[in-house]
Amino acid sequence: MADPVAGSRRPIQAAKGTAAVYAGGHRVPVVQAVAASGSEDVVVNDVRRAFHFQAAQTQADSATHMTAETIIRKGVVGLTDLQNLAPNVTIQSENGGATTNFYVRGVGMQDLTQNNTQSIMTYIDDVAYPLSTMASGMMFDLAGVDVNPGPVGFEHGQADSGGEILIHTADPTSTWHGGVTQDIASYARSRTDLFISGPIARGLSFRIAGQTMHGGGWQYNPQTHAHLGDADEGALRAKVKWTPDSKTDIMLTGHWLQDNSEVVTGKPALNFLSSQFIPTLPYQQAEWDIQPGFAKLIGRSPDLKPSEHNTIWGADLKMSRDLGFASLQSISAYETVREGEFTDADATSAPTGDTYRNINANSFSQELRLASKRASDPLQWVVGAYYNRVRVYQQMWFDFTGYVPKRGYVSETPFHQNQQTFNQFAHLSYRLPYHVTLFGGISHEADDRQLVNLSTIHFASGNAYQPTTVVANFANSGAAANQFSGVLGAQWQATKDLMFYFKVSKGFKPGGFTANNTVVQAQLAPMKPETVMAYEAGFKADIVPNRFRLNASAFYYGYHDQQILGYYVVPSYGPLGRFVNVPKSDIWGIEFSTEIHPLRHVYLTQNFGYERGKYTKFQNVSVAATSAQYAQTGVWSPLYDTYDGTDSGIPKLTLNGSADYRFNPLPSYEWEGGLDWMYRDTQAMAPGGLGQPGYHLPAYFLLGAHMTFRPTKGPWSATVYASNLLNRDYFTTGGMATTTYFWIPGPPRFIGGRFGVNF
Repeated sequence: MADPVAGSRRPIQAAKGTAAVYAGGHRVPVVQAVAASGSEDVVVNDVRRAFHFQAAQTQADSATHMTAETIIRKGVVGLTDLQNLAPNVTIQSENGGATTNFYVRGVGMQDLTQNNTQSIMTYIDDVAYPLSTMASGMMFDLAGVDVNPGPVGFEHGQADSGGEILIHTADPTSTWHGGVTQDIASYARSRTDLFISGPIARGLSFRIAGQTMHGGGWQYNPQTHAHLGDADEGALRAKVKWTPDSKTDIMLTGHWLQDNSEVVTGKPALNFLSSQFIPTLPYQQAEWDIQPGFAKLIGRSPDLKPSEHNTIWGADLKMSRDLGFASLQSISAYETVREGEFTDADATSAPTGDTYRNINANSFSQELRLASKRASDPLQWVVGAYYNRVRVYQQMWFDFTGYVPKRGYVSETPFHQNQQTFNQFAHLSYRLPYHVTLFGGISHEADDRQLVNLSTIHFASGNAYQPTTVVANFANSGAAANQFSGVLGAQWQATKDLMFYFKVSKGFKPGGFTANNTVVQAQLAPMKPETVMAYEAGFKADIVPNRFRLNASAFYYGYHDQQILGYYVVPSYGPLGRFVNVPKSDIWGIEFSTEIHPLRHVYLTQNFGYERGKYTKFQNVSVAATSAQYAQTGVWSPLYDTYDGTDSGIPKLTLNGSADYRFNPLPSYEWEGGLDWMYRDTQAMAPGGLGQPGYHLPAYFLLGAHMTFRPTKGPWSATVYASNLLNRDYFTTGGMATTTYFWIPGPPRFIGGRFGVNF
């Protein structure tokens, strides 16, 4: 695998046609193509590598690269699991459901309705996923994952303020390969993965992969004795690769997912309604309910548990052509999601905040890139353009029939949103004498979105649930943005194994809307775009090659008009979420990652992230003070607070690492055992939340263990493992719904086994 251009941020991927250059510490096939009479002979050598991603050591970034092996060993099956493998990364489920919120180095946003651009963009095989639910269930048959922090959009895709997550799935192979893996664990959890790949005809190959997940529900209701949290998911991915000649590659990919999984429900942390009793339950117990009339209104079963009912499918076509002086690439993609999600957002058995979301959305994107081809040239460049169009229709339902006398009805808020984005980008680097490289990039992005036909309707409680009041047919709202962003930097390859870099970049993300439970027009006022001015310096060093690697970076972000979910207090109604802009905030921090192979059989890794954030200029509604005033007076009226100088509440310290021991107990067999761990610091869930009980998530530490036995060259492997080995009680995210502030608990201890066969 050739080293990428210095100064670029191109994904580090496996060499084409190989099964794995990813495999830290194991014997893996290294495929070398040798020209012989116009054909290619493949020579396979056995090598032992302690470290991987050697090419990434020459890139001027602080990206975290994860191998497919690491992802499997650490039990990553969803996007939220990735936060356990990278520093200063937070990936959280919204209300425990399929919507995912991303934060990297404190840059991110919380968006239940998914009608805004995320601060961290997710890509699967170079295709951007503008709605986080679209990427659900795709973490199988992987080649690797990269997490890139900082402003992006100068070399590919869409501009963004905080970074990107690049997911690479395995490609078709020119020889036959296949395999199946069965994973069985506590609480009757079952996961099955399979794939088959091989040639169809000369220059034509395919790959089909699938995954199913069932069981695993560990919560139960003490009132009904029903359990909750079972997975019920199936996914397929198919790829066809055609190489008509030596200069052309064409790849067609299609995927499909059906997710009917149950959703873990929250535990109340605060009670805003004095007349409502909030029980204190043991960790694995929870309450939920659904009223028959509400179930009938949304068209679901009266026995419905908190769950998803999602169908996601899409296709993309990637074409590349070697033009001699450069390579041309085209990526066309269409993605669609049909989501029906029920969550008991008040986390009680009372009908005071049950929520149902119906989302129909689709996205079409087209990207063209022209890039320099010869890595030996001192000048490297890439230019391109990206277009994205999104169409969304949503219905948000809230059951407030138990919230009396204030409400006592069901509320529906439907709306349409149309959005299109056009980004043009250029990036170049030039290699000077003495191993110094200068690089820079620029992007211009225009974004236009309209929120149309939004209304709110109230339905009276009772068997009929007839519409009684049309609160409003709200005026349409629009938001347009047109901005430049860019990056400038330098790197110095001091020695073959030591590189320093410094860069300055500006990130941009367009504005958008709040569109959930809307009762007044003021809630629909669009938020402004946000920008991040980022400064970063770092080094990458193989201090003792193949024995000790240390990469480190320091960063400072000037965050302008940060988009956060604040509050808007409606008299005689209460606080409702509304996106607001923080005029100015600051984030700074440090990161390092190290891999150590001190002894023959010992392999250690450790990621360390420390970050601090503060609001330097910000005034907003104090939800704690406003709720306290309501508890005393029974009247909702906003109380504002100044948050200038207040800690923004991002987790200050994140740690994750592993220790493995590998040896050969028999001449042809390998045994591996190890521990992995992670720590996340306290996180505020509302401005000023670090000083308010219930408004922040407690810190937590998790420990896992694994042991694998396999032939060194054989087709099978057997693994036993444990996650949350110490059976800690912890909470992964939180939120507020009407009468309660709740926390979403994480899974207890799981013990399982995995057996896989490959050919």
